[in-house]
Amino acid sequence: MINIYWFCYQSLVNWGINIGVVDKILMNFQKSTGLFSSILWTKIFAVVFLALSCSGTKGVKEEKIKWRNIYLYLFFDFILFFLNWWLLYLPLPLVANTALYIFTLTLGYILLLVAGLWMSRLLKNNLMDDVFNLENESFMQETQLIENEYSVNLPTRFFYRKKWNKGWINIVNPFRASIVLGTPDSEKSYAIVNNFIKQQIHKGFSMYVYDYKFDDLSIIAYNTMLHNFDKYQEKPQFYVINFDNPRKSHRCNPIAPEFMTDISDAYESAYTIMLNLNKTWIQKQGDFFVESPIILLAAII
Repeated sequence: MINIYWFCYQSLVNWGINIGVVDKILMNFQKSTGLFSSILWTKIFAVVFLALSCSGTKGVKEEKIKWRNIYLYLFFDFILFFLNWWLLYLPLPLVANTALYIFTLTLGYILLLVAGLWMSRLLKNNLMDDVFNLENESFMQETQLIENEYSVNLPTRFFYRKKWNKGWINIVNPFRASIVLGTPDSEKSYAIVNNFIKQQIHKGFSMYVYDYKFDDLSIIAYNTMLHNFDKYQEKPQFYVINFDNPRKSHRCNPIAPEFMTDISDAYESAYTIMLNLNKTWIQKQGDFFVESPIILLAAII
C-alpha cells in the first residue's frame, strides 16, 4: 500500500485520496533512509515483511501442496510483482496506467502470499510429508506372484517410499483355512471372497458356498462354472438349497437311505433332528437325552 501511495501519488490525489500526516511520515523516511529512491526497494521490503509473517503462521498441511505448485506461483508472482514498473510509463491516460499497476501488483502479492504460506507449511512438516501418515506406516510387501495348483492370489496396491506399488497376497495353502475380517461394506466379498470362488473353480475344484446374501455369490459361482467346464474331468453340476425361498431351491433328503452307509450315520441324523425339534434338550442331562434318538432311529430304520 505504501508503494502504491508513493509511486501512484498523482493519481490518488486526482481521486481525492490524500492524507497529510502520511505524506509527512513518508517524506521523513525518504530523507533519512532513501527508501523510495527506487521502486524495487519498497517491494523488497514488502517481501521481507511477508516472509516474516508466513514464518509465524500455523496451518494444517494439505496433501495437495506440492513444490511444483509453489514454483509455478513464484514464477507468475515474480512477473506480476517485480516486473510491472513499466506499466506506469505506458502512453495511456494516467488513470489507466495506475489501475493496471495496482491490479498486477495486488495479484502478484496475493500469489506471493499463497506461495509463502505453502512453503512455510512444507518446511515445518518436512519430516511428515503425508497428512495421513501413510509414509511412516508403510512397509515393503510381497511383489512376486507365487502360484501352485491350489493357491489363491490376491492383487494388492500399497504405498512405499513415496510411490504406489503393485503386489500380491499369495495364499499358497488354502487348506489351512482363511478368515476375512472387516467392517460392514468394507468390500470383503468383492476383494477376497469373490477371488477365492473364481480362482478355485478355475482350477477345477468343487465348492460349497454359503450365500448369506443370496443370490450374490451364487451368480458368481454359477457363471464362473459355465466358463470353466474344460477344467473338470467330469462335468460339474450346480445345486442351490434355499430354505427361505423353496421356489428357487433344489430338493434334498438328508436322511435318504443311500446317504446312510452304517448305523452311526443313522444315529447322528436322528440325534441332530431331535435336538433341533426341542432346543431345550441341549441343556438337559438325563436318560431321555440319550434314549430319544434311539426311538427315532428305530422309526428311520
